[in-house]
Amino acid sequence: MEKIVEINCLEHIYPDKTRIELCGAELAVSRGEKIAVLGPSGSGKTTVLKHITGLLSPSHGTVRVFGVDPSKEYGKIRDKIGVILQNVEEQLIGPTVIEDVMFSPLNYGYSSRESLDMAEKILSELDITHLKDKIIHYLSGGEKRKVALAGALVLNPELLVLDEPFSGLDIKTERAYVDLINRICREKQISVILSTHNIEIVSGFADTIYLICSKNNISRKGSPGELFNQPEELRKFNLEQPALLKFFNKLKEKGVDVEIPASLDEAVDLLLTKIH
Repeated sequence: MEKIVEINCLEHIYPDKTRIELCGAELAVSRGEKIAVLGPSGSGKTTVLKHITGLLSPSHGTVRVFGVDPSKEYGKIRDKIGVILQNVEEQLIGPTVIEDVMFSPLNYGYSSRESLDMAEKILSELDITHLKDKIIHYLSGGEKRKVALAGALVLNPELLVLDEPFSGLDIKTERAYVDLINRICREKQISVILSTHNIEIVSGFADTIYLICSKNNISRKGSPGELFNQPEELRKFNLEQPALLKFFNKLKEKGVDVEIPASLDEAVDLLLTKIH
């Protein structure tokens, strides 16, 4: 598979001398792959994403995105990358939803008519056309996340970068947002890399997971099924097993012959098999 992101032995030193050092499981994103970066606060998750989007330049190591160094040549690849920030308010700049989503196409030289068509198309694909003329300020947190997603996708990027995309959402809205991102990225064959501390969400989302902890300079790579069945390993990163896996492990401890699922859908299928 073609690798569109490659990060090797990244080290970054901030002006206050804070050092983020991540060597070991070198991070890579293949075309069409969905990656989750998990770790405790201060582990370097956001630092990794800022290097991918060219906001930071590594003190040591290499970062390549679509074959270039994003800190030096981001202009060559910026139309290939959609970004959603942790604080979504920082990127919603239009007074109304349609004006906000039109902002990027207009700044890339598309005409007003073309920009409007592109914005209306992505709003329709995300099923949020009804928000078109709403004032951004009055939207709910979940609606703002969907508008930010529309803005990130309006130029048809090949890579979507999400920094703590579920922060501040209630469980129902969070689940709907995950399903929406899953659907649109599957339909458009978009690669995804997200940072999060929410281990419950990623098992049904990510193909590959990176556990990172810059403080101890440790990292691990694997599928959700591989990593989430190692509770002692997870604790090294201040993480606990997802509740779903704890439940099935308890069943096994009680003598129930059941496999350990990798996702909620797989768990449902396993239980239905037992019932029938």
